[in-house]
Amino acid sequence: MATSTDTQHTATTPGGTPAERLVEPDYGLLEPLDVDYAGAFAGATEADREHWATVRTFVQDDVLPVIDGYWERAEVPRELIARLGELDLLRESVDVPGHPKHSPLADGLASMEMSRGDGSVATICGVQGGLALRSIMLLGSEEQKAEWGEPIARGEKLAAFALTEPTHGSDSVSLETTATTVEGGYVINGAKKWIGNGANCDVSVVWARGDDGQVHGYIVPQDSPGYEAKVIEGKVSLRAIHQAHITLTGVFVPSENLLPEARSFKDTSRVLGATRLSVAWSAVGHATACYETAVAYAKSRVQFGRPLAKSQMVQERLTSMLSTLTQMQLLVVAMTEQDAAGTLTGPQASLTKYTCTRGAREIASVARDMLGGNGILLQNRVARHFADIEALHTYEGTESVQALIVGRDITGMSAFA
Repeated sequence: MATSTDTQHTATTPGGTPAERLVEPDYGLLEPLDVDYAGAFAGATEADREHWATVRTFVQDDVLPVIDGYWERAEVPRELIARLGELDLLRESVDVPGHPKHSPLADGLASMEMSRGDGSVATICGVQGGLALRSIMLLGSEEQKAEWGEPIARGEKLAAFALTEPTHGSDSVSLETTATTVEGGYVINGAKKWIGNGANCDVSVVWARGDDGQVHGYIVPQDSPGYEAKVIEGKVSLRAIHQAHITLTGVFVPSENLLPEARSFKDTSRVLGATRLSVAWSAVGHATACYETAVAYAKSRVQFGRPLAKSQMVQERLTSMLSTLTQMQLLVVAMTEQDAAGTLTGPQASLTKYTCTRGAREIASVARDMLGGNGILLQNRVARHFADIEALHTYEGTESVQALIVGRDITGMSAFA
C-alpha cells in the first residue's frame, strides 16, 4: 500500500500543481510488447501470424476491457464465449470438418495469446475444445462427431470433461465412478469435482469404470435425471470460469452415447497428453503478460525523483524475468516442432509443462512485487495472472506428477506407487 514516503516523492515530482502531481499517471499496462528476444517465433508463417493476430485483436478489444469485472464477480463471460465461437477460437487444435486447419505452432501461439489476455477465458477454450471436443472427435463415432462437433466448436453447446473426482485428482486412473450395463445403455453412479463447464451448460464427457473394469467415456447431457452439479464457490483463481462438483445418481446413458474408441484409461490419456503442450503455451502467455506489465510500470512509475527503470535492481530483475521467459519460449517452440513431426513423447510434454508453469510462477511473483501496492489491484493486471497461474500450475497434472513422469523416463523406475 502507499506509504508516506510514496506520497512525499510523488508530490515533489516536477510539473503541474500540487493536486495534479498527486494524481497517478496512466501506466499503460495493457499494451503488448511482442517479446521474442531470441527469435523463438521466427519460424511462424504468415498464416500462423494471422491466426495469432486474430486472437490478439480479440484479447485487446473484447477481453481486457471487461474481464476484471467478471473475475471479481466470479461470473462467466457468456458473451465472450459467443464471440469466441463466432471467431472459431474454441477448437484449440482439434480438427472439425468445415473449419480451417492450423499448424501446431499457430495453435500454440493462439493459446499463449489467449492466456496473455486472461486465464479463465483460456481455460474455457481448453475445456470446450482441448478436452471435451477432442474427446468426441478423437474417440467418438461418426454419428457423435456429426452431432456434437460443430455445435461445440461454434459455442452453440457448452461442454465439460468430467474426469477428476473428489478423492481422485493426481491418481485419476483410480477413479471410482461406475457405469453399469443395463438394457439399452448404462447407469452411471459417482461424483466428479473441479469440472469446468460442469454446471449450467449442455453436455459432459463423463469418464467412468465399466463392467469390464476399464475406464470408458460417455456423453451425458447435463439435464439428465440424476445429474446434479453445484458451482464451487470461494475460488481465488480462475474466477471467470465455473468449476462444478457433480453428483451422478442412477444417471441413464443410452448405448449410442458411449465413446466407442474410449476403451481404457490409455485412451483418456491420449486426450490429456494432447493438451499438455497447450497448457505450457498458456503458461508462456501468463508470463508474457506479467513481464509486459512490469516493463511498462517500471518505465512509467516515478519514485525518489526518477523512473523505477533507472534503478540497477529493477533492470536486473527485468533481465532475470526476460531470461526465464525466453527459455520458456524456446522450449515450447522446440517441443511443438516435435509434436508437428509426430515425435513428441509424453515425458517431453510433461517436462515442458513442468518447466513453463514453474517459470510463469517465478515471473508473476517478481512482477507483483515490482508493482508494490499497485500489484494487488485487478486494474493493474498482474494480480489476476498471479492468482490464475496457481490453477494452471495444478491442472492437467501437478508439478509433482509431471516430475514423476519425467523421473520414470530418466531412471526407468516408477515412483508412483
